Order: sequence, then C-alpha cells, then structure tokens
Amino acid sequence: MNKQRHHRKTKPLGLIIANRLNSLFFLVVFLMTVLLARLVDMQLINKAFYLEKLDRTQVYTVKTSHPRGQIFDAKGRPLVQNNIKEVVAFTRTNSQTAAELKALATQLAQLVTVTDTTVTRRDKVDYYFATQDNYRQVVEGLPEDQRYDKYGNRLKEATVYQHAVDAVTDEQIDFSADELTIVSLFSQMNATPAFDTVSLRTGDLSAEQIAQISADKSLDGLSIRADWDRQPTSNSLTPLLGQVSSRQTGLPAEEAKSYLEKGYSLNDRVGTSYLEKYYEPELQGTKTNRTIKLDKDNTIVSDELTQVGEPGKNLKLTVDLAFQEGVEKILEQSFQAQLTSGTAIHSEGMYAVALNPQTGAILAMAGIEHDTETGQVTKDALGTITKVFTPGSVVKGAVLAAGWQNGVIAGNQVLTDQPIQLAASKPITSWFTSSVGSMPLSAIQALEYSSNTYMVQIALKLMGQDYVPAILLPQTYEVAMAKLRETFAQFGMGAATGVDLVGESTGYVPEDYDPANVLTESFGQFDNYTPLQLAQYVSTVANGGRRIAPHLVEGLYSSQDPTQLGDLVQAIEPQVLNTIAISDEELGIIQSGFYQVVHGNAAFTTGGELSRGTSADIAAKTGTAETFVTKNGQTINTYNFNVIAYTPSSEPEFAVAVVYPHSTETNSLVSLRAAKEIINLYESMK
Repeated sequence: MNKQRHHRKTKPLGLIIANRLNSLFFLVVFLMTVLLARLVDMQLINKAFYLEKLDRTQVYTVKTSHPRGQIFDAKGRPLVQNNIKEVVAFTRTNSQTAAELKALATQLAQLVTVTDTTVTRRDKVDYYFATQDNYRQVVEGLPEDQRYDKYGNRLKEATVYQHAVDAVTDEQIDFSADELTIVSLFSQMNATPAFDTVSLRTGDLSAEQIAQISADKSLDGLSIRADWDRQPTSNSLTPLLGQVSSRQTGLPAEEAKSYLEKGYSLNDRVGTSYLEKYYEPELQGTKTNRTIKLDKDNTIVSDELTQVGEPGKNLKLTVDLAFQEGVEKILEQSFQAQLTSGTAIHSEGMYAVALNPQTGAILAMAGIEHDTETGQVTKDALGTITKVFTPGSVVKGAVLAAGWQNGVIAGNQVLTDQPIQLAASKPITSWFTSSVGSMPLSAIQALEYSSNTYMVQIALKLMGQDYVPAILLPQTYEVAMAKLRETFAQFGMGAATGVDLVGESTGYVPEDYDPANVLTESFGQFDNYTPLQLAQYVSTVANGGRRIAPHLVEGLYSSQDPTQLGDLVQAIEPQVLNTIAISDEELGIIQSGFYQVVHGNAAFTTGGELSRGTSADIAAKTGTAETFVTKNGQTINTYNFNVIAYTPSSEPEFAVAVVYPHSTETNSLVSLRAAKEIINLYESMK
C-alpha cells in the first residue's frame, strides 16, 4: 500500500523578515506618537501644571498663641489671673538634626535649672540615637529580616528605626540624673515641628540666666520670651471657675480631634471643666499665623504674616465675691448651729443659690458640705449644680400650673383638704389635717397652708379620677406623671437650666415608679432637683412666667493690661428658654399664694418667720420633705427643710433657694432664717 506524503507549503524567508520589520516599524511609530502626545500635553496643554510641580514649594503655617483671658468678679476683683514670667523659648528650623539638638540641649543644661526630668523610655532612646554611632551599631546588630525585605531591599528607614528602638536595652539608656536633665530638654526640642516655637520646661529664670541666654549667639533657636501660668485666687468660687490643661498635657485626648479641626495645636492649653471650658473660645483668643514657604532645595523663599492674633477676652462675673462670701458665712453659721445641737449629724450640708429673676444673673452659689462619716465640713459651691435633693412642698406652685394646663382645675378653685384614703393603704394627710379635719381650701390657701391633699387631688384628676374614699388608683398613672414632669420642666425642675457652666446635673428623675409615687410627686417627695433648679423655678414665678437661663458671666472684656478688666466687648443678654403656658391670672394666683405664705395671718400660714426681723417685702414657699438615711443597717427618719423666696413681691429683683437636707428635727426654721439673712445681706449691700 502506497502512502502519499503531503508537504506543507512554507513562506519564503525574505517575506517573513519583511513582515517582522513592518511590525517593528509600526510599533516604533506608535510609541513615538504616544511620546509626542505626552510632550504636547506637558509643554502645551498642561504646561502651567508641570511648571508648578517643578517649582513646587513646601508650605508651613506657624501658629503662635496669646495669653488666655482672665476672670474678674462683679466689682472687678481678679479671680483668675495669668502669672506672666520669662521662659526659655525654642524655635526649630527645618534643617536642625537630632545631633545638633542634643548639643544644644547639653549647652542649655549648663545654664538653667531643670526641675521636671520626667521622660519616657522613647525619649531616652531618641536621645541615645542622636549620636549616629549609637544608632549605626544597634541597626547593624539587628537580624536581617528587620533591615531588609525578602528580596534584599532595605526596609523603610522609619521601620528600621522602630526595630532599633525595640532592640535598645535598658542598660544602654540608664542615664545619670544630670544627663536626664539634658534628655528632658532634648525631648522637648525634638518634639517641636519645624518653625514652631515652644516654651521649655525649666525652673524660674534669674536675671543673670536671662542675660546669658539672650547674649549667647551660639544657642541657635533659643530665646527669652514671656509666657503664662494660670493662677486662680483661693475663694469659694474657685471650683466653679474650672481648670485649664497644662503645656505638658495640651489638648484632652478625647477632644483633640475636635479642637484640631478648630485650628488648635496639640500642645495648646484649654479649659477642661466648668466656666473655663464653657467660655473656652472667648478665653483662648486668636492666634498669630505666619506662612513660611520653602523651595525644592528646602530654602526659605517667603515668610509672611497672615493673621495678627489677639489675647483672649476677660470675663466679668455677675457675682460680687463679697456677697458670695457673706452668703457662704450665713450657711456655715446656720449649719454649724445644727451640728452643735446634734440635729445635722446625718445631713450632707446646706446650699443656697441667689439669682436676679429678671435677667438670670447669678448673684451667689454657695454650699457647705458635711462628710457624715468623718464630720469634716468644707466649702462646696459646686454642689449647687451637681447635687440633688428631695424638694418637698416648694413644688406646689408648679403642681397648680399642671392642673390648669391640663384643664383639671380652674382658677382659684376650692377643693376639700381631707384625708386621702386609698384602698388598703395608710391615708395621705396634710400636716394640719389631724387637728382640724376636713376643710375647704382655695388654690391660694393650699399654697399658704401647704396642703398635701389639695395637690394629691390634682394628681388624681390628672389620672382622670376624682377622689372618693377607698379608691383604687387607675392605670393611667404614667400619663399623670408625664404631665406633672412636663410642667415641672417648664419651670426648670428636672431639666437643664441653661447655665453657662459645663457639668450641671438635670436632677434625679427615675424611670421606674408606681401609682403611689405619682401622688407623692405632687407634694415634692419623689423626683430630686439641684439648688440651682429650684432657684430657676422661683425666679420663673417671680418674673411673670419666663424661664431665663442662669448665667455666671456678665460680659466679655478686652484689655491689653494684664492687671485690668478692660473695655466691654459683649454683654451677656438674658436668654428666655420658655414661657409658662398659663394665663396671667393663673400665675397671679401662684404669686398671691407665695405672698400669703409670708404675710398671711391664718393659724396655718407656713412662712411667717420670713416676715420677722426684716424690712424686705418677701414672697416665698416652704418645703418639708420626709426622707430617711441608712446607718449601720438601721433606717433613720430625717427631713429636708427647704425654702424658695423672692423680693420685693412686686417687680422682684432678687430670688433665692435654700436647701438643708436630712435633719433629725421634725420641724425647723433654719432654712427660713438663712434665706431671710441672705435677703437682708443683699438689701444691705445694694
């Protein structure tokens, strides 16, 4: 069988070569076209962009802070000042090396006293590596994989540096006390960004040291400048003024991001609590900014002043320190008398807040704290905004308002004060019920006599239930509690007062309660409030129903003289938070009831003590709350004696709340007498 062979026809060699040359030609033409297009783009279309990149500069913004604003009392007496002193300042250039900084720190350590040698391990290692031989030796001793990647390429220098840091032994950085002073100075300099200026932490400078540093031209970047430390005076207002962070701590970690977005620097000193924090933007002032540009060779091409800063504004308070200390003395003497008699052994102290009800200006915030374990008595102005107390019957004006707002009583309505007998429970009575039995009372009389059962009947009506003996409380009690609390909040009880202080309590308003708690709420024996909240409440009654935010600052002032308050820049205007939703006639009933509390002639008038021994025309509401304390497992019955008052009864200009908790007396006039003394003091100092 014959097999036929087939031969594939092949192309001539010359043709193959020609095809490949053509392909190569077209490839070269394509690449030249791309290159030409790129050149056209760079030299014609986007020429300006690439010229800018070629000439691109580095830009630094250097910010310089100015002294913080100071705080003065209502009479211009300084409460917080800046202690201005001469310090060593260091300005870092963009070319200074770690070795140069080490040499500079060594020089400076011979001239000044370093009192703070607190440094971290990393500070010590950075100082150790400022000597290049030290760094080189440690790096050479690192394992290969801590210097090079798997392809033999050297790792990033920052990565190698970190490996070297970890490899340094404690013995290598075991510096003497003298050398630690150099480490401290070096670490401060080394942490300074290029062109920034920082004040170095040294001891106070003598005139000779200042002269030496100023004259020594070899101290590159060092100079003498004025700096400040916050210096509060010691008085009862000091805790309310708050704290300022130090140069070492700078911005609080939890708020650093927010501050940086506002243009702050990490080492800026800021208010961290109370008044200093609330008025931080005003007290901080504005910074002087310089914009420095460097060319590609790291040479300065321009240094331009872009913003002229100003010192922070001064604050003038609404509080006259002399009046504040007078109120504090009244509380101290009143409380000490109770301690001497043995009736205040379980009491946490005594507190008072005074306001101008027309403007919200705080006139005094004073407190006496008693440690019931140790017996120690201390000043506690902060307690007026942070501590809460059971208010008792002072809330009854607001209970009437809740009744009117919800349409369950009308005007000066008469209800019968009578024992409120609920099913299977002890009857609720007023303090005078057992002596007179049932008796009709108007709303004004209910305030004058401080009737509990009048208010309980309002609470029942808020549940949709008129009182009948032996009733079961309806399940609508939560609705009634919500209505009471809503009205209370309109007066400031159980709500933020709007005070210009960070950190106030809004009261203790439990979420869990039962129907009986709604009834006790109606005469002030469930929710707890701060003394400031009670002062805002009585001020709202006094001024005609406007709840005004209390404010501790009267105005912002600008001064170039650190010893003077300066010129008024901005007054703090009254801020009306809300107006009570009742008629003028209804508000007048509350005011009349408060007036009768002091000036009534009935046998059961509760505040007559306030009319004796004073020429002031006072309106008020008293409050006694039954409370208890637990001591060594034993429950002890105690009482809170509170009072809210204002003067004069028409066009009031002064309002005060006094709180005295957990007395072992069943009846006491101590709060009324303290309130009267505070009002007399105010009248004498007007």
